[in-house]
Amino acid sequence: MSRSCSIHGIKRTKVSLVDGFSFVDTPSWDAFNESADLVAQVEHYHRRFGCYPESVHADKIYRTRENRCYCKDKGIRLSGRPLGRPQQVTASNKAQLEQARHQQRQDELDRIAIEGKFGQAKRRFTLDRVMAKLAETSEAVIMVSFIVMNLEKILSQVLLFIVDVCMLVWTSLRRIVWRTYSRMQWEQRLWPADDRIR
Repeated sequence: MSRSCSIHGIKRTKVSLVDGFSFVDTPSWDAFNESADLVAQVEHYHRRFGCYPESVHADKIYRTRENRCYCKDKGIRLSGRPLGRPQQVTASNKAQLEQARHQQRQDELDRIAIEGKFGQAKRRFTLDRVMAKLAETSEAVIMVSFIVMNLEKILSQVLLFIVDVCMLVWTSLRRIVWRTYSRMQWEQRLWPADDRIR
């Protein structure tokens, strides 16, 4: 998933989102057509993870013929409606068109995550208030914001793991205590205390 966003001082910042973690690909000061940058972002992904993504969820500006051909050659599904006129619904292709419509809807729902990540970065991590004057300093501030966001994601996963382990230990201890208590109750019924003393 990829998105470009305008941040104060920096014209465009390209960010990829993979499993909830943000990767800043290219902060840029220059005005340019974003659609030409899709190939570079996919190649960044390939270098980073060693494989091409299964799908790319991008804005309409990225859905050019060149980008569609590139994605098709690499076996990547580019989100969005296909070019050309919509197909007529017939009995033979009704299920296929319905499946394509559901896939387009799911792609749009998947894009919500990257949009939300930018909203989170601007609201909670001061990405909308970059006050640095130099290009290098501004880029450093942006990178630090995304590093902190990724660290928060890691820490929340660690905390969830610790809570899960604590709950597992707690339930195991409860079972042991309950079994011990039940055994003591059963022994008391079989052998009352006065019989054991004699």
